[in-house]
Amino acid sequence: MKQMTNSNPRAYTLIELLMVIAILGIAASLLVPQMMAPGRLETSSAVRHLIADITYAQSEALANQGYHRIHFFDDGSGYCLVRVTDADFDAPFDPVTADYVADPAGTVRGLGHYIINYERDGRFDSVSISDLELSDGGRSLTFDSLGGTVSSPGAPAGEGRVVLTGEDAEYEVTIAPLTGKVSVLRMDG
Repeated sequence: MKQMTNSNPRAYTLIELLMVIAILGIAASLLVPQMMAPGRLETSSAVRHLIADITYAQSEALANQGYHRIHFFDDGSGYCLVRVTDADFDAPFDPVTADYVADPAGTVRGLGHYIINYERDGRFDSVSISDLELSDGGRSLTFDSLGGTVSSPGAPAGEGRVVLTGEDAEYEVTIAPLTGKVSVLRMDG
């Protein structure tokens, strides 16, 4: 005798329902604390963005065989990426005449300049650069055609340090001398 089996089940078993509820509970317990502290997410996101931009400036210097610089604004509101030459290497930063690197993400509508301004960017509005220590005492981090950090043409720079501070998190980004290797330390525990 042939036994009939239902090959098209239309219900879930109790075990399947319990597993789904358990997975949703675990996901909620991990996400709810993050949702309560968006400042921490903003700060860590800004740190990742800064690291990516430092690496991008270094890569552009290597690829284009020229100097690329990250200039940090005096008020701690952000930074920009610019190209410099031997002739204007020691010239003070002028936002009007600067040779900005084109922003591949196009975050500055219409201009195409690679400018990160934490105050104007809704993603990072609680973040600021609270401390900046570069080897030459200036506000710029410059990479040469070999990808190394320099303080003047042909002279390697020392270690650099940038501190990003948000609502409830603070990170120190360190740039190693010569190689430009970036490391991050969370300072507030």
